[in-house]
Amino acid sequence: MQPSNETCPVEDRGITSPFEMVVRQIETVCDRLNLDEVWRARLRHCQRELIVNFPVKMDNGSVRIFTGYRIQHNNARGPAKGGIRYSPKVDLEETRALAFWMTLKAALVNIPFGGAKGAVACDPKILSAGELERLTRRYASEISILIGPDSDIPAPDLGTNAQVMAWIMDTYSMNQGRSVPGVVTGKPIDIGGSLGRADATGRGCTVSAKLAAEHLGFNINGAILVVQGCGNVGEVSANLLVREGCRLIAISDSCSGVYSEKGVDLEKALQHKRATGNLQGAPGTETISNRDMLALPCDILLPAAVEGQIAADNADEVSAKVIIEGANGPTTSRADAILYDKGVFVVPDVLANSGGVIVSYFEWVQDTQALFWEEDEVNRRMKKIIEKSFAEVLRISRDEKLNMRTAAHMIAVRRVASAMALRGIYP
Repeated sequence: MQPSNETCPVEDRGITSPFEMVVRQIETVCDRLNLDEVWRARLRHCQRELIVNFPVKMDNGSVRIFTGYRIQHNNARGPAKGGIRYSPKVDLEETRALAFWMTLKAALVNIPFGGAKGAVACDPKILSAGELERLTRRYASEISILIGPDSDIPAPDLGTNAQVMAWIMDTYSMNQGRSVPGVVTGKPIDIGGSLGRADATGRGCTVSAKLAAEHLGFNINGAILVVQGCGNVGEVSANLLVREGCRLIAISDSCSGVYSEKGVDLEKALQHKRATGNLQGAPGTETISNRDMLALPCDILLPAAVEGQIAADNADEVSAKVIIEGANGPTTSRADAILYDKGVFVVPDVLANSGGVIVSYFEWVQDTQALFWEEDEVNRRMKKIIEKSFAEVLRISRDEKLNMRTAAHMIAVRRVASAMALRGIYP
C-alpha cells in the first residue's frame, strides 16, 4: 500500500461548503418539527461574523498579514462557546459551519451555551514559538470586541492548545486591567484550567463507543478499532479504547496512515511519531492510504481528523459496525443516508465529541466560582451527561425510525427554537 495524504471531498453533489451541508441537514429537521419560518431563518444565519486582517512581525524582521475569524452562530441559550482553529485551509464557510455545530452540540447536551467558533488561516507547524505567540496575542486583541466570560468563551481546537489559550487569557486580562480566567477554557491548570479538560473530547468519544457497543450487543474488549487522526482527540480515544481491550489495526496523522492486521502497538507508534514527526514507518506496520483505511473491516471506526472524510463516493466502502465521530462533520449528508441503509450505526459528532464542550462548561463554572473539582468528579459528571444524552437520542431514533444524527439534531433544534421563542424578538 502506498503512502497518501489524500482526503475525501467535503461536498456531495449540490453542496458546496460545510456550512451549506449543516444547513441542509437542519432544514430536514425543521420540517419534521414544523418549525416556524422565523426560527428557521435565524438558524440559517450566523448572528455575528467578524473578519480581521492583522499584521504580525516575523522572526526575520518581515511583517505578514494574517486573516482571522470569530463567528457567533446563536446565543439564545447563553454565552457563545466554541474553539479557535489554526489551519492553512480554514475559511469563513468552515468557521460558520463549526459555529453552527457548536450551537447544536451545546443544546443537545443541555448546557447553557450558544455556539461560536474562531479561526486564523495559518500553519502553526511552520511558525516559531515567538511568531505563534505574537500572532495569538494580536488575534486575541482583534476579537476582544466579541469575547468575554459572559459573552463568548473560546477554547482550543485544531492547531491550538492550552498554551495558546493562556496567551489569549493573558492578552484579554491585560486589556481589562485584571485577571479574567473565565474568558477561555482549555487553559493550563495553573491559571484556572480544569482537571480532565485536556482528555475530555477523547474520553467522551470512548464513553460513546462503549454505549454504542452495549446497544449493538458486542464486547468492547476485543473489538477491532480504526482511528483516523492522531491529534488530541484521536490519540486520547485510541489510548483509552486500547486500555478497554480494543485491537487497534490502523491509525493515521496528517501525513500518512499505518496498518497492521495483528494490531498496531500504539505506544511504539506514538514514540516513532514523536521521534520522526509522523507515523509512517512505525514498527510492525505498513503504510495505508486514507481511503483504504476508512474501508477496513472493523467494529469501531473513529474519524477524528477534519470534516467531509466520509462522502458519497466512499461511504459504500465503509465496513465498520459503528462510527464514532471524533471530528466535527466527518460524514456528509449523502454519506449518512448510504451508511444508514447499510446498517452502520453512526454516533454523530454533536454527541460523540461533546465531552470537550461539557468539560469546558465545567471549567467555566469552576472559574466563576473559584472552586475547583477533582478529576474523578469532572469525569463522572461528564460521563453522566453523555449517557443521558445518548439515551435521549437513541429513544427518538428508535421511536421515529431515524438515524442518530437526525434524532440528535431534533433535540438540539427544538431546544434552541424554544429558547428563541421564549426570548422573543427585540425590540
